[in-house]
Parts: sequence; structure tokens; C-alpha cells
Amino acid sequence: MKGTNRLILANIWVSVVAFGIAASMALMQAISRANLEVPFQSARMYYMSVTAHGVLMALVFTTFFIMALGYATAQRENGEIALPRFAWMMFGLALLGVAMAVWAILSFKATVLYTFYPPLQAHPAFYIGLTLVVVASWGWCASMIASWRESKRRNPDRAVSLAMHATTVNCLLWLLATMGVAAEMLFQLIPWSLGLVDRIDPLLARTLFWFFGHPLVYFWILPAYAIWYAVLPREAGGKLFSDPLARMVFTLFLVLSTPVGLHHQFQDPGIPAAWKLFHTFNTMAISFPSLVTAFTVVASLEIAGRLRGGTGLFGWLRALPWGNPVVSAVLFAGLLFMVGGFGGSINAAYSLNSVVHNTAWIAAHFHLTVGSAAALTFMGGCYWLVPKISGRELELALLARIQPALWFLGMVFFSFTGHIAGLMGLPRRVFTTDFGGAAQAEMWKGLTSASAIGGVLLFASAGLFVMVMVATMLAGKRQPIAPLEWAESLGEPEGGYRPGIWDRLWLWFAVAVIMVIIAYAVPLYDIFQLERFGSPGFKPF
Repeated sequence: MKGTNRLILANIWVSVVAFGIAASMALMQAISRANLEVPFQSARMYYMSVTAHGVLMALVFTTFFIMALGYATAQRENGEIALPRFAWMMFGLALLGVAMAVWAILSFKATVLYTFYPPLQAHPAFYIGLTLVVVASWGWCASMIASWRESKRRNPDRAVSLAMHATTVNCLLWLLATMGVAAEMLFQLIPWSLGLVDRIDPLLARTLFWFFGHPLVYFWILPAYAIWYAVLPREAGGKLFSDPLARMVFTLFLVLSTPVGLHHQFQDPGIPAAWKLFHTFNTMAISFPSLVTAFTVVASLEIAGRLRGGTGLFGWLRALPWGNPVVSAVLFAGLLFMVGGFGGSINAAYSLNSVVHNTAWIAAHFHLTVGSAAALTFMGGCYWLVPKISGRELELALLARIQPALWFLGMVFFSFTGHIAGLMGLPRRVFTTDFGGAAQAEMWKGLTSASAIGGVLLFASAGLFVMVMVATMLAGKRQPIAPLEWAESLGEPEGGYRPGIWDRLWLWFAVAVIMVIIAYAVPLYDIFQLERFGSPGFKPF
């Protein structure tokens, strides 16, 4: 157990350090977009920081926290994780990959943003490093699936815990989704960056990326949902409204998450409109499990609030333990995610997407999903997980209580103004927003200033989180290592639930594979039939 706890904390350390660096990069971007003076201001510095922020926040912070949570869940399930030595090897491989990618970014050799769209070209170390991170995550998946199988072997007549179910679903989803980015890296980007081929097909590369890129969102969201379902009700003083509904939700995500990527390519030529429409239908369908989640989580919170003495129509909300940073982080994340969810439906509708495509709206939406639903939930998850695993009390508890509210306030300033400015036509990913004093730019000048205020508040909140985590892991008062406890389900039968249709994950994985073949076989075949000229690499800095 001690070895696994050290592995969990090692993953947490990488996650927290990556988060801190990424937050620092974001502050400079927010101030720059408000056209304020910052040290070392230049387009070269700005786009390097955008790349570093995206890679470290969206790929490193999230992946290492998710692996830490998965190991903790598997240890809680069986007393030990499967393949422990192999898990440490995968951690080392992932860390090597991160070091290679970060070196390439910080040395201005990989200014390609986190989507790494060609024909923008990075140093081979960037592509190879991120490929190593993906390979290491496959090793994590192997350990989690082996742990799931061991739990089923030990207790064939009882369903695995909801947290273990969610973790295994996420692994299967990840293994399927990363096939796209692995193919892009191995057969396109790495040979191209090494000079083995002169040209690359940007349309094929973009399609393979979004094969992976949208499921990546659910790779972030499913662990957050696992915390909402399995941790939040207990921390709030109540019970989970329905375990079977939660299992259905996670299984539906496995089936529906991957065949949706073409809705990111509405403006791309070379892809038939009918297939874009098919992916749109799939994207709308995946709203259903999120709506069920909203109902189930709110019902669980109402149970907790009323058990704590809340009365009246909304009195249960006031009765919730808002002073508990685990609870408040998730509550604020959920509130922001509700807005982000509606925005996601707009992005997935062709005519509406045409209005917001490549505007500040997209970045604002993204920060309500990964930047709030996932990131803020993961921060709350750290407040819950680290003291139990490290055997140290949470330090700087007052700062931990302030931090989620500060993040919420900062995100309101940052993201809500970004949505409005996007509707006014403000492009995303631009170094300055004044456009040489153009009249239209005057319309969003106040909005970008408010967005910068939000960026400062978010940076302050991020600093509080990093301070709390570092203080806890290095100097927290010693306490006994505590076992993880999951929320009880309302009306759970004695002895736990028996395996049901939603627990037959290999069956649903097969359905997911069939859905992907239906959604991508013809569009990819069509792309290969097009007359293709390719593009040479382009390095702007």
C-alpha cells in the first residue's frame, strides 16, 4: 500500500507543478489580450505561452491527476493495484515524455498550440514526448482494467464499486480515442518532423486529431463525474440518489464519446455534409447522459441538504457545507458547467457554429468545461485525496475554502465576457485585440479588460491551490492514512448491487467500436480518395 500511495502522490506532484506553470502562462495571455503592457511582450512569447498553457493544463495536469485518482480507486477496490512495478515504469515513461515536450515548448521549438495542427511544425521531441505520454497512459489503462477484472474475479456476484466502474469505462474510452492521435503522431507528424517525408496532409491530420480531440473532453469529464457521484454526496452529508442511473451514464459515454469529432470540422472542406450531420446527431445524443447526471447529482445534493436540516423549496442549498472546499469546488464547477453545456450544444449545431467558429466564444466555452467542470473538480479532488493518501492534514485550510469561490468569480469575468466578445466577432488566438485601432475593436475593449480581471483572479486562485497542495504534502501535520470511502446509494440492497446490463463493459466497448467504424470509415476513405498535394512545414518563430 505504501508503494501505491507514493505512486499516487508522485502523479499528484507532476499534476500540481504542471498546473502552476500553466496558470502562470495564462496570466500573461489574459493581460496581453487586454492590450496591457507585460514584460517580454511579443508575438513569439505569446504563442509559446498559449502552447505551454494548453499542453500543461489540458494534457499534463489532467492526465496525471486522472491516473492518480485511478490508482487510488483500484487500491480501494482490491487493497493493491494490479501490475505495480509496471505502473511505476509507466510513470517514468510519462515523465520523460513531459520533459521532452516541455523542453521543446519552452525553447520556442514547438509553437503549435495544444492541437498541434499542421502545417505548423514542431521539433520531433514535442511529438515524440507526447506520444510517450499516450503510451504510458495505455500502461495505466492496463493496470486499471486488470484491477477491474481482479475485483470481478473476487466478487463475481457483486458489481464493482461505481468509482471502479467509472475508471474502467474511462480507460476503455481512452484506449479507443487515442488510436486517432497515435496514428497521426506515428504515421504523419513524427516522420514529417524528422524530415523523412517532405509534406503532410493537414485535412487527414485534423480528422485524426478530432477523432481523439473530442473524446479527450470526456476523458477529463468522466473522472470529474466519478467525484460528483462517488465522493460529493458523502462529503455533503447525504447519499447518492441512484447507483444504477450513474452506471448507465458512464456506459453511455463509452458508446457515444468518440463518433462525434467531425462537429469540430464543420468549416473544413473535403468532408461530406452528411457525415458532419451524423456526428452532430451523436453529439446531441451525448447530452443525454450529462442531463441525467445533472438530475442525479442535484437530487443527491438535495438529500444531503435536507438531512442537514434544510427546509423549503431551496433551503437545502443553504444547508450544504459550503465551507468544505471539496464540496464547494464541485458545486461551483457544476454551476459553471451548466453554462458550458448549453454553449456546447450551440457549437455542435452547424448554423450556430458558423457564427462562433474561431472566435473568443470557443475559448470561453472551453474554459467552462475543462477549465471548470474538470479542473475545479480535480482541485477539490486533491483536497479530498491528498490528506487521505499522504497521511497529512490539509494545510492552509482557510485558503482552501476561499480558492473555489475565487476561481468561480474569476471564471465568470473571464469566460462570460469571452462569450459576448466572440459574438461581436473577436477572434480567438490573436496576440493583440485592438486591430490597429479599428472601430469594431472598440466594441470589445471593455470586455477584454474585464476578461483580464478574470485572468488575474484565476491566477490568484490557482496560486492558492498550489500553495495549499505544496504545504500539505511537505509540511502537513501527520495523521493516520485514511481509507477512501465512497458515497452510499439510496436504497442500496444489502451486500451491494449485482452485475447488470450496464456492467457488461466488453459488450459496450464492442458497440463503441462499431459506432466508430460507422462514423469514420467512409469519411476517412473519402479523404484518401481526394487528390492530395500535402503541405511543407511552417515554423512562424
